[in-house]
Amino acid sequence: MDRRRFLLAGSAVAVLGASGSRLATAAATTPAPTSARPRPSPQQLRWQREELAMFVHLTVNTFTGKEWGDGTESPAIFNPRKLDARQWARTAKAAGFRSMILTAKHHDGFCLWPTATTTHSVASSPWKHGKGDVVREFVDACHAEGLGAGLYLSPWDRNAKSYGTGEAYNNFYIAQLTELLTHYGKIVEVWFDGANGEGPNGRKQAYDWPRIHATVRRLQPDAIMFSDAGPDVRWIGDEQGKAADTCWSTVDPASVPYPGYDRPWVGDLLGHGDPHGSAWRPGESDVSIRPGWFWHADQNDQVRTPDNLMALYFSSVGHNSKLLLNVPPNRDGLFESEDIATLQGFTAQREALFAHNLLRGAHVRASSSVAPNLPAHVLDADPDTYWSAASTARDSWLEFELPREIEFDTLELGEAIAHGQNIANHLVEHWENDAWKPLCWGTTIGHKKLTRMDPVRTRKLRLSLEFGYGTPRLARVAAYRGPDHRYGPGHNEK
Repeated sequence: MDRRRFLLAGSAVAVLGASGSRLATAAATTPAPTSARPRPSPQQLRWQREELAMFVHLTVNTFTGKEWGDGTESPAIFNPRKLDARQWARTAKAAGFRSMILTAKHHDGFCLWPTATTTHSVASSPWKHGKGDVVREFVDACHAEGLGAGLYLSPWDRNAKSYGTGEAYNNFYIAQLTELLTHYGKIVEVWFDGANGEGPNGRKQAYDWPRIHATVRRLQPDAIMFSDAGPDVRWIGDEQGKAADTCWSTVDPASVPYPGYDRPWVGDLLGHGDPHGSAWRPGESDVSIRPGWFWHADQNDQVRTPDNLMALYFSSVGHNSKLLLNVPPNRDGLFESEDIATLQGFTAQREALFAHNLLRGAHVRASSSVAPNLPAHVLDADPDTYWSAASTARDSWLEFELPREIEFDTLELGEAIAHGQNIANHLVEHWENDAWKPLCWGTTIGHKKLTRMDPVRTRKLRLSLEFGYGTPRLARVAAYRGPDHRYGPGHNEK
């Protein structure tokens, strides 16, 4: 049982507002009017366009070898003598990540900042003689490198004596959250989960989520909040870094009413989203670069390869999600050389594959268009320029004709998601032997849809948008040729 599944299983039961059969029947229901379809806020749009964020798991577990601490660990064991948050941030930036999230407090309750709420913190550790503040060094490093800084504050606290007492613990948690959101400058993401195990008194806590969310909105109004239930972005339903092939950024808020809500179908619903959902809540795919979330010496030879990270990129970012990749510091407080090497290889492969859009220079025709949003805009790299079909259109097509044949094995499609996610089905064909031949078929597109295939040679492509719940709008169509075919469907290289 993975961390998330345990936490889901331990959550409280609530009345469900929508049934699991919705996924199976959604496509058959009447589409909502175009004007009613959700759109992202500026913060949600910025968040998804980042595509890559890095998780940093560090606490007493790093020194005990555990994945979950039980809250009885002594602060005396926490001493990352060479901790260098700038190394973390430089590594993330060089690898193309745009933001980082730190475990300010995990389930063991040990706080990585000198909080006034408990002595179970870095202030009681030998690190920097009790004068250190990991959160401060982390946030400052992110800001120095131009990265967004995010924080995870576990709601489950296995050390706090007030856990499970109701209002007293909620006050305690809000006090910790307030410290983090007022002492460290701009925070771009606050990461919550439904962790709800027993505390030291053997009881569970009823979290005051409305109050928690209101606190974030008041203190950091531009911060994105993540959890199973949002309210801004959602968990993708697994910890494998994989979104469903059909992945909508919209959901019905009643289907997962609070973090940690559990039903057998919740994982599938979070992975797929809901084309008729009233809330824009895109998915975040979290996964670790190692088997564990925290550093363990015996896992130094089990770090994912660059090929594997590329496969994860295709199954997360390439499925209209965002990839949150965990890279845990070691007991010195540094990223291991093995992890850094994998990130460097991952970056090199992405840069090589996506360097040149082979469709640039093509003549583009469309079934209809609305100035100034003309067909040629799909070939530029600006996500804010796009082609739009006629406002009344629910199906449409684009044709690309090149002066000479190209060979490609990767297709990238992207909707103009600032205006919502409307496309429900698409078909790509290529011209072969004086006829159109099917190349690939898919469902929705969203921010980015990546498809790998055996190499194809052609001078002409046709993209048919077979059905949309609103006006079809595309910001990107691109074709690339990779060095080989390592990242196709079902690829499972370690």
